[in-house]
Amino acid sequence: MTEINRRSVLRGAAAVAGAAVVGGPFAGFLARSAFADADSASFRQLRAIPDLRDGMVRLWLPEGFQYRSFHDTEFPVVLDDGTLLPGRHDGMAAFNGPDGNILLVRNHEINGPGAPMGIAGEAYDSRARGGTTTIEVNRFGEVVRSFTSCNGTQMNCSGGPMPWGSWISCEETINGPDVGPDFTGASNVTLTQRHGFIFEVPKDGQSDRQPITNAGRFAHESVAFDPHDGILYLTEDNFGFPSGFYRYIPATNPMQSAHLDNDGRLQMLAVADQPNANLAAEQDRRATYQVEWVDIDDPAPTFPFTPGQTAPTTNDTALTYVGNQGRAQGAAYFSRLEGSAFDNGVVYFTATQGGGPAETSLGPIADGYGNGSGQIWAYHTRSSHLQLLYQSTGPDVLDFPDNVTTSPRGTLVLCEDNVNDNFLRGLTRGGQLFDIALNRLVSQLGAKPTRFNDEFAGSTFSPDGHTLFVNIQAGNGMSFAIWGNWDRLGV
Repeated sequence: MTEINRRSVLRGAAAVAGAAVVGGPFAGFLARSAFADADSASFRQLRAIPDLRDGMVRLWLPEGFQYRSFHDTEFPVVLDDGTLLPGRHDGMAAFNGPDGNILLVRNHEINGPGAPMGIAGEAYDSRARGGTTTIEVNRFGEVVRSFTSCNGTQMNCSGGPMPWGSWISCEETINGPDVGPDFTGASNVTLTQRHGFIFEVPKDGQSDRQPITNAGRFAHESVAFDPHDGILYLTEDNFGFPSGFYRYIPATNPMQSAHLDNDGRLQMLAVADQPNANLAAEQDRRATYQVEWVDIDDPAPTFPFTPGQTAPTTNDTALTYVGNQGRAQGAAYFSRLEGSAFDNGVVYFTATQGGGPAETSLGPIADGYGNGSGQIWAYHTRSSHLQLLYQSTGPDVLDFPDNVTTSPRGTLVLCEDNVNDNFLRGLTRGGQLFDIALNRLVSQLGAKPTRFNDEFAGSTFSPDGHTLFVNIQAGNGMSFAIWGNWDRLGV
């Protein structure tokens, strides 16, 4: 407990100093110390809590909170459609389901060529192993039914929920038979389709497995939808290179058609009067920029190749192709844009390694583009300006924020993804940063006794706000349902 207390004190002292609290749902509130209220501090202190599934301790949570894990892939899990549940649970969204239950649509971030998950004949690519599963659960994490809802995709990282009842799943890769081997060195020759796209998955049915190619072929991470304008905002996690922030403007407003069309226009964010603004580097507190958007003329390239042979276009060339079109017109540089969420006219998104000294090259950078511990940005869709909401002062404060969601009360919930202890963090309207959960997962197989550095991913609240669902991603992933007094916690 001593180490957790030390870490929390460091964070509490630095949280307000590191914050840039501006605009949107965060306006009008005063920052305060994480430990100004002794009762709140005691309640928020994390402690070992047994899993209601089997009594094992997998998470530390605040006083009075409970959880149940499900879909633990350390052991084989067969879904109701007879298909085997894969691991690497990642981005996820929650929707209203039948009989008061919740429907979860969940990504599986699986790379490399091979037999697809689910039913092979339904796959987009017969040699790609990623996709999504759909799970009906009650508010206490008890599984009612589950099935594969999209397959034959690759590296399905995060995505975003759509108000008409769909999940947009994002491929964080540009692999395909027209591109050389990726960072793993695995050949792409056997792949049958191009990857690097987004796919729509209805909340209680099957995806048509047709990519929205005009929304770009790049290392997609997540999406956030503005229902007022019918525009989709997209983040890019181009690990070793500068990343971009994009928007896709469908030809028909999806709020009218209840689906995303493939006839729209892709654009990339630039800072007005500051060509190639380096937003990956450390920013001033409350940094604010006026934004403009530049068109991407070739959003979904196909590179020349000969079937059965390694393609001449390198993976690095393909990874930067779309973004370089925007940067040639002055688009901004970010560091590893990951999670995003829309709330009340604002798109919040994370820059995982942003906020440190500027990089001296445009990559590739072996340990990731960016030298900071993380930034939280807010793009105001009505006024077209971008603000720095939070910039970590170091890994003991906030360490590599990844997926993000908003609570019904407007608090941001951040998933950490680093090589040390991984936390779920809360960032309140007042700029207060605090711990929600700590990964204390221990393998039951013995080969890897502790998995404390496995990342949190896919945080999403049930529509009624009772339950926070989240994944711990690993080769053997699992999902969690967490509930308790969110009001008292400030989430």
